Amino acid sequence: MHRKTLEQLDYYRIRDEIAGFCVSEEGKSSLLRREPFTREKIDEINSLKRLSSQWQRAIQSKNPIRLQGWGEIASFLKLLQADGTTLEQDQLYSLMLFSDSALSLYASVKSLAAELSLKNLLDMAETLPYSALEQTVSTISRIIDKNGEIKDLPILREIRARIAEINGEIKAALKKYTSDTSLNSVLESNVPAFRADRQVLAVKASQRNRISGIVHEVSASGQTLFIEPEEVVRKNNELLQEEARLAQKTRKIFKETTALLHPLYDDLKSALKSMTLFDVTYAAARWGAEHLCNYALHCEKQSSLEQIGQTEQDSDGLPPLLLQARHPLLGDKAVPIDIKWLSGKNVLIITGPNTGGKTVTLKTFALLSMLNQSGFPIPAADGSRLPVFNAIFADIGDDQSIDNSLSTFSAHMKNIAAAVKHADENSLVLLDEFGGGTDPQEGGAIAMACLDSLIAKKAFVLVTTHHGSLKNYGYTTPSCINASAEFDADSLAPTYHIVMGVPGESHALDIAKRSGLPTSIVSKAKSYLTNQQADVSTLIRGLTQKHAELDRREKEFASLEKRQSEKILKLEQKDLKLRQKENELKERESRNESRFLRETRKALENLVRELREGEITREKTLKMRKFINDLTEDVEEQELELELEKEKLEEEEKALQKRMESEEIILENGMKISKASDSRSSSSKKTKKKLSNKEALKKAKATYTDEEVFNLAPRSKNAPPPKFEFAEGAEVLVGKSRSRGTLLHEEKKGLWTVQLGSIRMSVKQKDMELIAPTRNAVADYTVELNKEEGNGSPVFELRLLGMREEEALHALQKQLDLCAMTNFKSFSVIHGKGNGILQQAVQDYLSNYPGVKSFYYARPEDGGFGKTYVELN
Repeated sequence: MHRKTLEQLDYYRIRDEIAGFCVSEEGKSSLLRREPFTREKIDEINSLKRLSSQWQRAIQSKNPIRLQGWGEIASFLKLLQADGTTLEQDQLYSLMLFSDSALSLYASVKSLAAELSLKNLLDMAETLPYSALEQTVSTISRIIDKNGEIKDLPILREIRARIAEINGEIKAALKKYTSDTSLNSVLESNVPAFRADRQVLAVKASQRNRISGIVHEVSASGQTLFIEPEEVVRKNNELLQEEARLAQKTRKIFKETTALLHPLYDDLKSALKSMTLFDVTYAAARWGAEHLCNYALHCEKQSSLEQIGQTEQDSDGLPPLLLQARHPLLGDKAVPIDIKWLSGKNVLIITGPNTGGKTVTLKTFALLSMLNQSGFPIPAADGSRLPVFNAIFADIGDDQSIDNSLSTFSAHMKNIAAAVKHADENSLVLLDEFGGGTDPQEGGAIAMACLDSLIAKKAFVLVTTHHGSLKNYGYTTPSCINASAEFDADSLAPTYHIVMGVPGESHALDIAKRSGLPTSIVSKAKSYLTNQQADVSTLIRGLTQKHAELDRREKEFASLEKRQSEKILKLEQKDLKLRQKENELKERESRNESRFLRETRKALENLVRELREGEITREKTLKMRKFINDLTEDVEEQELELELEKEKLEEEEKALQKRMESEEIILENGMKISKASDSRSSSSKKTKKKLSNKEALKKAKATYTDEEVFNLAPRSKNAPPPKFEFAEGAEVLVGKSRSRGTLLHEEKKGLWTVQLGSIRMSVKQKDMELIAPTRNAVADYTVELNKEEGNGSPVFELRLLGMREEEALHALQKQLDLCAMTNFKSFSVIHGKGNGILQQAVQDYLSNYPGVKSFYYARPEDGGFGKTYVELN
């Protein structure tokens, strides 16, 4: 890149301004050496832009990340390479600040990388030598505090105390002189002075002999002598010795600390390189945030019409585009402009009035291109696209030179000749007031010939001109596109907007009249205009009016289309909300039915257990089980239908949301449709799980299923009938309360001792009723678990994690039944915490299970509220 061209574009002024946002001298120095990269460094350009854009996101977040500054370390870091070197106090302090800044940055980026999508910053932070940086901070902080002062180390404490003591003695010795009233006529001042770093007394020359000591200085008038009293001389000498001793000890400490840092040189050098890159991208992001900048997409300029037809998603196949571009040096005065290139067109010819913004437009495009090629953000709207150039040639302003015998036209031709000779398909050529400085007819001919050559070389060209011939050239040449600086005919002033596709008039007469040229002269000038030129001006005005009308109609159509889309989407939203509400009501009803089913199931199972203790039949048991299975099946099928409907509604909601976001439609409440919650997004997975496990769902409808669950073997024909008689160990029901008890022994005929719980009492035989022994009832029937559902043995730790509530309760019921049959007295249940649904379901089930003696949560170190211990009767 030509330095003179970059200076004309004010590139270096912007670069220096960005460098001012650096927090370190290394970062600032690196930015001040930055030049626009060429096409060979596209990957490096994109890498810098990615880091900088993520920095911009990080500093504008709710919890912004800040890069802490540090003192310059590059100048002395290399001292760590050599053995025996010693770093000074300020150098060690700067090194500690640098390491602390790197560690702080690493921690901040790592904690917010996922939330703010800072992948590239995190990858860069991961390269920092964390352990070496920690060791550096730890080593230096042992001797230097956060303010950069040496800590009160034991080895220095004694010396410092002695120095303070000596200073006190010196102060006391001098005070004897200054407070002695008899010496008022001897001293010029009662306040000691400093000469050669020693405290002295200002003594009148005439009273010299009154105070013995060393004369350090005589005043210019000779009337005052600065004397150090003899006793103070001794104390000051002692003070110098102690200070020298302190410096020696301090130097030794610094040398030992430097030696400890010597093995860390390579890591610190690598960290400095990474932190410098962090700093320059951080500075670019801060500058970009202050100037409302964005990062341009990369696109490949198109050199022929055959390249048209790329997709919108492929920015490399789209022409350059600047949206709401602003020259950064204009500040608030800048009028945003749009520069929209058409596919297959590489030459932009901008015409229009003087002071209308033609040159500013040309410079803005070129400057923003150079900033983009430096990895910087550009002051333009999001969605802007720019190519990368290898060279830039410019003919801007007047390079007339008396020393080199160059006229205005000669200076222009020298610049244009260099562009025509050296430009290629990867070059950007800027030609301001092209064809000026000579005869208009000849100048126009030269301009068109030069453009023909540049088009043949496929160069990218921006031209500003007043030549009417070039306006026609722009219409008739396929590679060219016209543009104009807009002019307000009513106010006779430029608007500084660029109108693409239409050439502009110079409005020289109007501007001359507005600038103060007499009306008579302006009228005379109009009379000299040929009819042909007047016809061209009329044609241009007509084209401009039609272009403006077309833009107005396009805007009206776009607005109407957007309103219609809003209405349609809002209707769809209302319909969706109604269907969601309907589904919620169904879900609530289903939950009520599920609760009813669980309660019914528990009651029926309790009844089954009671029936087992009495007389039961196979027919009664299967009938009861069928009732439970049918009820469970109906509820679960309804739940599955609700899940499918819910998933369908969520998919429609997401589709509606995408449509509204793409069209930027705002809902009635002023908000866009929010993304589906985690619970909604997980419903799809739950539904798929239900569908894929349909067969397993049918098997889980009941704890035991008909013939597979119960092997109700009838009694053997040869088995003796059960005997029910009053004997020791028999179970009986006592009295009207029918309390259950056990016969212990017969006291006398018709009178038995009965164990009722913890009470023993004598009961008459006629007041008791025998009940069927449990052993006989069990012997009549053999209970077997379905082999497909388990191995028939309880487990010490039942894991329910990942199960639905129904599956979990099914597994818990199976475990409890197995424990009852195998006399298994205790086990634990791991249900997790989560949203508390599974935890509460387990607690509710255990509360109502008749065989449970107690249950309680585990200790915190053993699982806490995510684990429950169960003890059975």
